[in-house]
Amino acid sequence: MPRAGWKKPESDRRLSDLVSVGVLTRVFPPHLVDEVVAETGRTEQRHRSLPARVMAYFSIGMALYSEGSYEDVIAQLTDGLAWTSGWRESYKPPSKSAIFQARARLGSEPLAALFERVAAPIGAEATPGVWLAGRRLVAIDGTCLDVADTTANAEHFGRPGVNKGEQAAFPMARVVALAECGTHAIFAAEIGKYSQSEATLTEPLLDRLEPGMLLTADRGFFSYALWRKAIGTGADLLWRVRTDKAGPKPVHVEDLPDGTWLAHVRRSTPAAARREEPMLVRVIDYTIEDGRENPTAYRLFTTILDPAQVNATDLAAAYTQRWEIELSFDELKTHQRGPRTVLRSKSPDLVLQEIWGHLCCHYAIRSLMVEAATHSGHDPDRISFVAALRITRQTLAQPGAFPP
Repeated sequence: MPRAGWKKPESDRRLSDLVSVGVLTRVFPPHLVDEVVAETGRTEQRHRSLPARVMAYFSIGMALYSEGSYEDVIAQLTDGLAWTSGWRESYKPPSKSAIFQARARLGSEPLAALFERVAAPIGAEATPGVWLAGRRLVAIDGTCLDVADTTANAEHFGRPGVNKGEQAAFPMARVVALAECGTHAIFAAEIGKYSQSEATLTEPLLDRLEPGMLLTADRGFFSYALWRKAIGTGADLLWRVRTDKAGPKPVHVEDLPDGTWLAHVRRSTPAAARREEPMLVRVIDYTIEDGRENPTAYRLFTTILDPAQVNATDLAAAYTQRWEIELSFDELKTHQRGPRTVLRSKSPDLVLQEIWGHLCCHYAIRSLMVEAATHSGHDPDRISFVAALRITRQTLAQPGAFPP
């Protein structure tokens, strides 16, 4: 006897064989989706009307149509059915309840695994804005997402505090991510509770760094432990640090001809830390002349010690590229998700599924934008994300290609 919510398909062919997700399958091909579904143990034990592969694409589709209902999203995914069957078949969409049950069966792990398998820096050797002195420029930063106000979400993710001891209207999930500055492609992420600090979520992300990268980070990320772990990856670093009493205290070693200087840094407490080998850094101190009487003083630490490789001016300019990851978050939160839109999922695991779906969706769009920019000889930053998002939505149910 079939369980409640299960429906026999209208035809003998599986929905997973018919469903068309247009341009998304170019970045997340069906065979790879099937692999991660199997690896995470979510392969169906029997014939279902909403198999795991379809629900993986559905999770990405929810990110494309964040304001649409479950039925709207599944309709977009299945609009290609009549086309593929030569108008000989019709497909009756499943109910909202059936879609919810299928989402729950899939869970968040396959989407997380899919993103991890596919997401990687995508800038080519000739892609503008990707490189500095032969190093791939990447950035790390964090953001928060409002999630549905349910007891389960509030207990798991927590809420930020507001004035006079009150709490915010919605629980929040915290996301820390790595992005390629020249393409805005987010290629690694950690999702956690609101109470988890950005530094805590950063630590596992450092494993995604590799030699040939130059990681930029704002002053909130610096700690001696994180810096030491990050340099152990072989990547170069360019981080802003605080200059007040709470900031690190570099010990002068040598002045350099471009006005920067070498210094040793290490923790002063506990006592065992003072016996650690100090870390050698190059210090760049500068201000920006913007007409203010008291311009902001910036201090950067970098592992690029030789001014002949990169001078101080170029390093200061490279640090400003850290803001590209802020633009990536804005693309995802304001345009893709929608301004002030709260994630719809009612349980923590489905919240995670929804966020990984958003990350997969953003990565797919950015990948296609880079492909289009390369084809037309343009800088990816010169292509409108909003236009690319609109084209992706329009072509989701069509078996066509992303136009350059």
